[in-house]
Amino acid sequence: MLKTARHAKILEIISRKEIETQEELCEELNKLNYVVTQATISRDIKDLHLYKVSGVEKKYRYAYISNGENEISPKMRSLFRDCVLTVKCAQNLVVVKTLAGNGSNAGTVVDKLNYPEIVGCVAGDDTLLIVCDTNESAVLLVDKIHEFVK
Repeated sequence: MLKTARHAKILEIISRKEIETQEELCEELNKLNYVVTQATISRDIKDLHLYKVSGVEKKYRYAYISNGENEISPKMRSLFRDCVLTVKCAQNLVVVKTLAGNGSNAGTVVDKLNYPEIVGCVAGDDTLLIVCDTNESAVLLVDKIHEFVK
């Protein structure tokens, strides 16, 4: 089975059903005659940049953000808005405080925004540290993030 077809099927599955584990995703694909192992699913999750968000029926579920600011869904924008507590500038650094367990999710969204001011990001449990090229860029980035969550 071609990887691109399998990737498309994975995105379809997670868009219509809450999938919490790699094993569940493997089972769903196997039901559809995609013969895969957990190791293959693990690589696919990495390739597709899937991550986990809070679920409705299950504790967590896999989610996906498409590339580019204009392609981030309104739902992902809303999740970002709901998990971010503060955005503060400290010289050329921007510190984003989030709800517990959401630092990496916020980092994924910020990475997808592709803002040129960003040199790099490091995410923790409830904090995202963004390194900017200059102090002025950090101030500009804080404004851009505030605008993004409106």
